[in-house]
Amino acid sequence: MKNNKIIGAKIRSIRVSRQLTVEEVAERAGMTVEQIQSIEEDKVFPSLAPLIKIARVMGVRLGTFLDDQSELGPVICRKMDGGAGNSIRFNNTEGTAKKHMDYHALSQDKAGRHMEPFLIDIAPSADVDFIFSTHEGEEFIYVLEGIVEINYGTNTYILEEGDSIYYDSIVAHHVHAGNQEPAKILGVVYTPY
Repeated sequence: MKNNKIIGAKIRSIRVSRQLTVEEVAERAGMTVEQIQSIEEDKVFPSLAPLIKIARVMGVRLGTFLDDQSELGPVICRKMDGGAGNSIRFNNTEGTAKKHMDYHALSQDKAGRHMEPFLIDIAPSADVDFIFSTHEGEEFIYVLEGIVEINYGTNTYILEEGDSIYYDSIVAHHVHAGNQEPAKILGVVYTPY
């Protein structure tokens, strides 16, 4: 299973290969040096938004942090695989909060892609003071199981199994389980770079 230790090491490796200092990445990403160091050293579980900012600064796709191979043709992810061997866990907030989302990559072998499809398992969260995320791009969510609540700007949307939503990621948003029960979604993230 891929984990944040691999992600931190990959970020550090790409940063060094691009001849960027931690300070340069932090400044360009609008983050602190401490945040970048904590992610690279596996001291925090990063949310999706900072990873997208870091990817943009380094000139790579978000999925580069999950990639193992580069396939130019189509990539098939079988049901039995479910992306389970290629997952990362996020908390969808900042800092050291409890992780509540497991992202299972469905296209990590596809070279040159512009979309990042994931199966995402959402654990119930007791938090009600969510820290919203904003980043360039678009997101599509399709609910496979359970109920999902999406805070988007000043609106709240409740999605049930079979419902979907497509939105601009630049608007502050947060995705979480809507009824204190686990949920599963198909999420597709597009980030221009």
